[in-house]
Amino acid sequence: MTRLRQRMLEELQRRNYSPSTIRGYILAVKQFAEHFGKSPERMGAAELRRYQLYLLQEKKLAAGTVEIRMSALRFLYKKTLKRRDLAFDDLPFPKTPKRLPVVLSAEEVTRMIEAAPNLMHRTILMVLYGTGMRRTEASLLKVEDIDSQRMVIHIRQGKGARDRDVPMTAKLREALREYWRWKKPKVYLFPSPEGWRGSEQPISDKTVWYACREAAARAGITKTIGAHTLRHSFATHLLEAGTDLRTIQLLMGHARLEHTVVYLHLSQRHLHAAINPLELIHPRQYGQTQQSLATAP
Repeated sequence: MTRLRQRMLEELQRRNYSPSTIRGYILAVKQFAEHFGKSPERMGAAELRRYQLYLLQEKKLAAGTVEIRMSALRFLYKKTLKRRDLAFDDLPFPKTPKRLPVVLSAEEVTRMIEAAPNLMHRTILMVLYGTGMRRTEASLLKVEDIDSQRMVIHIRQGKGARDRDVPMTAKLREALREYWRWKKPKVYLFPSPEGWRGSEQPISDKTVWYACREAAARAGITKTIGAHTLRHSFATHLLEAGTDLRTIQLLMGHARLEHTVVYLHLSQRHLHAAINPLELIHPRQYGQTQQSLATAP
């Protein structure tokens, strides 16, 4: 696998894929090769079909996870090996169920923040909910990214290698100042403990995920919670407060507006804005209707 791995790595780097995507793709190909015990160069459509069924039916992986694995194999065979004998039909993406994201009420968000076990976790939760940023974006924040003069936080090279600014409220600024006085971070806003990931390194995005899960458990919230839950709650609460979709799209860093429209399905203000046709009719009570039917000729 060494030579093939190097070829694939170079192709990914030429296209400027993110480090996390590169790691995921290389790992996916490695697992595919280990499953059959031979190089992917010696395999084809039959092995790909068997492997996808194995992931879905035996490993019971989520459709989204299988889609990522198949994306890696698509890249390997179409971009690295340039296999013309394989069509994209040999590397299909499984149908992914369209589910609405979990959203918390303002009261539940408050309980989560109050239940954080330490000041660092509390600040992480406030940053996530106060800006709508992704967990990886939060983990990579640097002290210099906090612009107190302009009241914005710079997010550098977020998803899709895009920079963006998000507004910082006075409440979030005070929370960040309290955290800085306590932690005194030098480079990364949320540094990893010394000796764990190395000197002056950021925390893992899994630490951000863990902070959300632990706070939710301590707050007695039984919903399935992750860092994205606070991101979805941020966008939904903005929409309920009257913020337009285009502004929310910019704050969330969505490439397309269609990704933002999903919050219309979650906003209570929009769900209850339309007049329900049931409220426009006036049927009699059930007993009155039955009596009328009984006396009808």
